[in-house]
Amino acid sequence: MAEFFHRKVERTAIGFVLAIVAVSSIGGLIEIAPLFTIKETVEAAPDMRVYTPLELAGRNIYIREGCYACHSQMIRTLRDEVERYGPYSLAVESKYDHPMLWGSKRTGPDLARVGGKYSDVWHVAHLINPRDVVPESVMPKYAWLQRNRLRTDDIGLHLSAQRAVGVPYTDEMVANAGRDLRGQASPDSDDATGVRTRYGDATNVRAFDGDPQILTEMDALVAYLQVLGRLTEAAHPTRAAAAK
Repeated sequence: MAEFFHRKVERTAIGFVLAIVAVSSIGGLIEIAPLFTIKETVEAAPDMRVYTPLELAGRNIYIREGCYACHSQMIRTLRDEVERYGPYSLAVESKYDHPMLWGSKRTGPDLARVGGKYSDVWHVAHLINPRDVVPESVMPKYAWLQRNRLRTDDIGLHLSAQRAVGVPYTDEMVANAGRDLRGQASPDSDDATGVRTRYGDATNVRAFDGDPQILTEMDALVAYLQVLGRLTEAAHPTRAAAAK
């Protein structure tokens, strides 16, 4: 009976097209319907902060270099993943990620909670030559990031673009984007104070690549890596309660 039905549908062009549309509609409905309740399913995170200009620049470099192709940023609810990487990822943790970088390919480890796991020195050495710190690594070298000066003249435009898609950057943040970009990697400069004023006292302000005199792409990428999983404590309720 089933074989007869299949043959009949497949030999009738219109019927076959209608069957495809019906099946596709069911799949589409299953994917789209949850979006109508997105505000109810995304966790609340009053402590959630936005990326600083330097961290956003680092995120752009992360995308430019294709890091997302080998590293995911979403820990699943599976026990082995939680034991290896930490608490499973929450939707709210990607609230200000445009585009999101969840990924599904893991040639390298998941980076959702890599922030603060290693020192800046480790990250710099790892990016210059991964095998110096992880002998079995297959990751390519990114030594040029240490030599490349970070572009600073267009960062305000990047903040404005993010604001256009819902990231709550203020006019003050946009206007001071260039100063904050430089200040975060120059802890002894006059601009460093403004970064913490606008983005919070918990903001990492230091020479990420070890040289506060020169702002490099290495500064930006390390700053971004060091904040992954730390924009909110929503996934760490116990740690958040202890901090209070």
